[in-house]
Amino acid sequence: MEAAIREGAHPPGSRLPTEQELAGRFGVNRHTLRRAMESLEARGLVSIEQGRGSFVTEDLLDYPLGARTRFSEIIRAQNREPAGRILRVETIAAPRRIAEMLGLRPGAPIILAERLALADGRPVVIGTHHFPEARFPHIAESLAEDASITRALTLAGVPDYRRHSTRITARLPLAEEAGLLEQPRTRPVLVSEALNTDPAGEPVLASVSVYAAGRAQIVVEAAAP
Repeated sequence: MEAAIREGAHPPGSRLPTEQELAGRFGVNRHTLRRAMESLEARGLVSIEQGRGSFVTEDLLDYPLGARTRFSEIIRAQNREPAGRILRVETIAAPRRIAEMLGLRPGAPIILAERLALADGRPVVIGTHHFPEARFPHIAESLAEDASITRALTLAGVPDYRRHSTRITARLPLAEEAGLLEQPRTRPVLVSEALNTDPAGEPVLASVSVYAAGRAQIVVEAAAP
């Protein structure tokens, strides 16, 4: 089994055959097979999920959250290829929580941009980004041409922005989220709620990001003294 995994017969994230199938293939009883699988799990090659089966472990990305968090830079620093695509852009009335983060009244017009970010072609995070429409009236057009949030803000006159605050929780994904992240609904996701500000401290971007927990681990960087 170890040789098959290392040689790529079972790709990262794939479900392994059932206990019965594997026991038959190797000519062993299920007790022996379970001990072998537990050994593979202890060495980080497989993940055994109660009621779902066994899966080949995926290589985890370290995703540091610091003052300047940029997806493409983080992915390239780990010798992987970043990519992203915009799923939708629309003007909406600001929900109460987002309005509070951006310093707006509830119901004020904001621009919502939903983006799927990938590393080496595998989905890592769904980001739902909210911009004050009064300050960024043309950001939707920029995002339609280029999915980079950083470049869109630069074109809008904000060449640098910093993370002001982050809240992290965990939950099970919605059906649409699980589909976009290519993972089962029974596997949890990490949810990050973040506010970014310009150098003057004015809010420019409130984001809610949903990470595939099986592919990324969030690293919280200590603030500089």
